[in-house]
Amino acid sequence: MPIYSSASDVVLDDIFLQLPDFITGVETFLKLEAFNPAGSLKLKTAVGLVDNVLSAGVLTRPHGRLIESSSGNLGIALSVVAAERCFPLTIVTDLKANRQAIQAMEALGTEVVVIDQCDQNGGHLQCRINYIQQALERDPQLIWLNQYANLANPHAHRDRTARNIHAELGDIDVLVVGIGSTGTLMGCSEYFARHSRRTRIIAVDVEGSVIFGGPPASRHIPGIGSSRSPEIFTDSDAFDKVLVTESDTIAMCRHMARKHGLLIGGSTGSALTALQQLADSIAPGSRVAVISPDLGDRYLDSIYSDNWIESRYGDMFAETSGSSLV
Repeated sequence: MPIYSSASDVVLDDIFLQLPDFITGVETFLKLEAFNPAGSLKLKTAVGLVDNVLSAGVLTRPHGRLIESSSGNLGIALSVVAAERCFPLTIVTDLKANRQAIQAMEALGTEVVVIDQCDQNGGHLQCRINYIQQALERDPQLIWLNQYANLANPHAHRDRTARNIHAELGDIDVLVVGIGSTGTLMGCSEYFARHSRRTRIIAVDVEGSVIFGGPPASRHIPGIGSSRSPEIFTDSDAFDKVLVTESDTIAMCRHMARKHGLLIGGSTGSALTALQQLADSIAPGSRVAVISPDLGDRYLDSIYSDNWIESRYGDMFAETSGSSLV
């Protein structure tokens, strides 16, 4: 049995759940990333970001202080890393962050700032970044990790997430990735372009996000999509781009709970929705991997709450998804 020396080392990177009946004749594997102390794939991102500023000599003791923008998962992961390495951390989030995520960050000793202003695209991200930039002007000792522009983000998934998928499943035919900061997508695209060019990568976003260049619109599910395109994102023909609706994402999450006994998060629901929509384009006998960044325990008050859905979508959910709320 392995014994670890720190919480951030506990990354169980080789857990896959096979979904034998998800697409007829296709091997579908869900890569479950939630089994670590931070509860999400973002623990690898957090370690990469902090190691990057440490190795560059930018972050030093005893005066180094960290700040980052997060809708939840990265904030929790950075809180784990900052606590074990004894660095003060401020996470700037917004009203869409769920209550449990904020409580987890605060329990780990993180200062949490909640932004309530909307940016010009109807989201909160640019306002969160504006807050950080103002904080940096006030405090020269403050260090912004900047997941949106720091190449340590995609490199963490190039060197760990993608490499592990390849090691465990071989030259897969399809990889499906939901996007937010786009670090996982960019890292996996770089890796498979070098090591398995046959692998088709499907990048999944939600309607209302602007990352693929579409018009901004109101969004409610945290962890996927953005009102601002990240600097690390490079659009190319290295991956297919698919947009899904939030209502279909919710229907898929609830289907997975009732059909497979698995509570999944919004990004996973979006990725599985896109895969289902593209089923006819996937050849029988193909091997498909879907990255599941977190589980659904952080979405019990949202995706899995009838009251939350009705207050935000009204009848639209039943009309567009064809699924019951019960």
